[in-house]
Amino acid sequence: MKAIVCPKYGRPEVLQLKEVDKPAPKNNEVLIRIIRATVTAGDCEVRRFDFPSWLWLLARLGFGIRGPRQQILGQELAGEIEAVGEDVTRFKPGDQVFGSTGFGLGAYAEYNCVPELGDGAIVLKPSNLTFDEVAVIPTGGITAIHFLRKGNIQGGQKVLINGAGGSIGTISVQLVKHWGAEVTAVDSAQKLDMLRSIGADHVIDYTKEDFSDRGETYDVIFDVVGKAAWLSVTKSLTENGIYLCGYPTVSRSLRGRLMAWRSNRTYIGGSASDNIEDLEYLAELFEAGTIKSVIDRSYPLEEMVDAHRYVESGQKIGNVVVTVE
Repeated sequence: MKAIVCPKYGRPEVLQLKEVDKPAPKNNEVLIRIIRATVTAGDCEVRRFDFPSWLWLLARLGFGIRGPRQQILGQELAGEIEAVGEDVTRFKPGDQVFGSTGFGLGAYAEYNCVPELGDGAIVLKPSNLTFDEVAVIPTGGITAIHFLRKGNIQGGQKVLINGAGGSIGTISVQLVKHWGAEVTAVDSAQKLDMLRSIGADHVIDYTKEDFSDRGETYDVIFDVVGKAAWLSVTKSLTENGIYLCGYPTVSRSLRGRLMAWRSNRTYIGGSASDNIEDLEYLAELFEAGTIKSVIDRSYPLEEMVDAHRYVESGQKIGNVVVTVE
């Protein structure tokens, strides 16, 4: 089968199209014929091995010392189940599915084996959605739900999302609106029209204006990219506000804990884990049209290097899809 292989850490050019052996499912796995995959910022971080300093050693041991232990990258996929292991009960051959591959990665290929339960999360594809639409849901959607639920979003609250124009942010904007809160979305100028179109009540171009300059305060600030100026965060949080940090560094985590210790505000960092229940909930919202996928562009599998270059450029509006079939 065809696959994109990453033999070492580095620039997009390290990615190579190769013929590799087609995998066979273990007893607890399903074999998926992949129709669509995606390129996320997280995929690029794994490829170039770009992790916060506090995670460096753990990530190196997990992903591989000299190069990726799992050389076929890719965290999101959509496709059709071709075969199932003898212990699998939730799926059968022919089922159309989508999901995340967890730490097993492997979505940059024509086939991949994923556990029915455990690492990764696979669910049935709603019949009224395309493979493109569902492929972009898992990573951004599960991360958005993980943090926003910890933020305990309530109707009537004011929520600011910093870095709102990517895979996590676009779903976050729509979830917050669905839950009845007012949303201010912060990102670059070329993404603002899109953010308005998916429900943002207010938009801010961070290249021209700091969100704290407006004098507004927010019940929840979700800093998807973990880059908001700390003074801006503290100026803009309400007395009992919650700061959600989607990309915590050691410095930011320490500042957040100090802020929480000195005030009634709350700091929440960490990372999300794949969750079947959350993915099923997202599938229902997308199926009903409550949330919609935001897709910037699509690349064939053979142009994976270009896809990675584009995602790393920071120009991506929403999501980038990879056509495998």
